[in-house]
Amino acid sequence: MSGPSPDGSDVLVTVPTYNERDSLPGLVTRLLATLPGARILVVDDGSPDGTGALAETIAATDPRVRVHHHAPRAGLGAAYVDAFTGLLDGRSELGDVGWIVQMDADGSHAPEELPRLLAAAGDADVVLGSRYVPGGGTEGWAWHRRMLSRAGNVYSRRVLRMSLHDVTGGFRCFRRAALAELGMATVASEGYCFQVDVAFRVERAGLRVREVPITFVERAQGESKMSGAVVREALWRITSWGLRDRVRRRRARPR
Repeated sequence: MSGPSPDGSDVLVTVPTYNERDSLPGLVTRLLATLPGARILVVDDGSPDGTGALAETIAATDPRVRVHHHAPRAGLGAAYVDAFTGLLDGRSELGDVGWIVQMDADGSHAPEELPRLLAAAGDADVVLGSRYVPGGGTEGWAWHRRMLSRAGNVYSRRVLRMSLHDVTGGFRCFRRAALAELGMATVASEGYCFQVDVAFRVERAGLRVREVPITFVERAQGESKMSGAVVREALWRITSWGLRDRVRRRRARPR
């Protein structure tokens, strides 16, 4: 089984944005310096700071960059679902790529770590950039942020009975055919629990997964999108998924 090309010529990097005007140009520069053959799809969520217009300006000067304008502030999960379903059902002209990467626009995910994720994809369907395997970690986080992330990850793994170590992270690489198996059109998660939803689907589908250590760096510009509403949505959805999964397992037991 072959993996992505070293220069990224068969890779599409999807980058959702909301008020990332200050960080987007640097991220695009770093990405294309790391993978000169890759294509970048900026999915703007109606940013009021002009991120979408800036992305269009960048795309006008570099054919490797494209922009998709999503419904105003529909959420991270909804932006990814819109982009991924468009790629998979042929609505996007970028859908011929073999590998689809998702990563944040705020600099928390280092483009320079992408070659390691892609190298691990040769014998996997999905590669997760993981903060919680040996060699992974976070940088610049306050203690309460680390505690919230750890607690959310542990809760999600236990409630959903998942074996993956980092189910809440957003730095991932999917084989296109594997992504098509996950039923992206049925994902209803709007916020950050989208990451848990997809990880749960990956495990249930029995896909081959590898976790590669990464360092998650606190954003240098802009403000975090984490909020009480986002946490409440994640807690409600993950708990309901866990209860439904237990009912399904019980019904599947031989009588």
